[in-house]
Amino acid sequence: MILVARPEVESLKAYKAPLEGRRGLLRLDFNENTMGPSPRVMAAIRAIPAEQYAIYPEYDGLRQAVVANLAGVGLSRPLQPDQIGLFNGADAAIHAIFHAYGDRGDTLLTTSPTFGYYTPCAQMQGMVIEALPYRLPDFAFPLEELRVAMQDSPRILLICNPNNPTGTRLAPELILELAASAPDTLVVVDELYEAFTGDSALPLVDFTATPNLLILRSLAKTAGLAGLRIGFVIGAEPVVDRLARVTGPYDINSFAVTAAHAALADQPYVDGYVAEVLRAREWLVQQLQAAGVRHHAAGGNYLLIWPERPAEEVDQKLRQEGILVRSMAGKPLIDGSLRVSLGTTEQMQRFLAAYLQAD
Repeated sequence: MILVARPEVESLKAYKAPLEGRRGLLRLDFNENTMGPSPRVMAAIRAIPAEQYAIYPEYDGLRQAVVANLAGVGLSRPLQPDQIGLFNGADAAIHAIFHAYGDRGDTLLTTSPTFGYYTPCAQMQGMVIEALPYRLPDFAFPLEELRVAMQDSPRILLICNPNNPTGTRLAPELILELAASAPDTLVVVDELYEAFTGDSALPLVDFTATPNLLILRSLAKTAGLAGLRIGFVIGAEPVVDRLARVTGPYDINSFAVTAAHAALADQPYVDGYVAEVLRAREWLVQQLQAAGVRHHAAGGNYLLIWPERPAEEVDQKLRQEGILVRSMAGKPLIDGSLRVSLGTTEQMQRFLAAYLQAD
């Protein structure tokens, strides 16, 4: 006998990613940092005394560290610690947003294709999903369609900016305009890839004037802490408070807290990694153009490639060479493509040589 869960859960298809068996390979499949964290992070973790393993984690000072780190981006108004929410990765923050603000029959307005975890989070709350497709041929943002849909005041608008996987970018001024146009809609901007592109809404926003805007950030893609799970939300204090009400008291472990402090204190390391990824991106795009490979590179630390052979065959041949990429099979508008994460120039040279042989 199976104990039946809520109807929303019974009909839910969980978000699953093939994460096993990836160690020791060139990981170009999940947009992770391909070099690892700062040496200061490693040193800080190694310095954790053994007796702290038996103690619940402490979070004092981490919000202040995030505020101090973000002060360097030229904010229009200084942030306060109570405007920072701490989570066990950005995924946990996304889940908390839907748990706190999504209800049965409410509408999630988003774009398509985009990050796959938004959909099951909305479905488990019984929400209606309205996903507006990007405009072909260059995956332009469906701004006019979105403006029309916002007139119905959806409960949540979720924009991945730049979008994963298309790299589509929306100017921050337009994001603020959308938030102002629908004060009853929680406008969530997923900025996990912002460091590779710019276009952050954070320098422009005044959360007092725009309390319905929430920004997601993480230390996974840039600082190399994907395995430790640490993410943030930045927004008006009342919204951050509501998210805390649906979050466990000790969701972030002590190792992640220690690593986050060290990573936030070593911004030059992160900046250096981002600069290397951008150099590698420029090199790879030039090579793809010269080789006549169909591709799309607009933002973030990834791009899309359309092989001439079936994508799954190329995917498997690359895996045999120790290189992982992500098939976009079944995704609207980009079925048949491969998403390739960007690493260092040396890593992209290795990828390109293998790809040209596989295709």
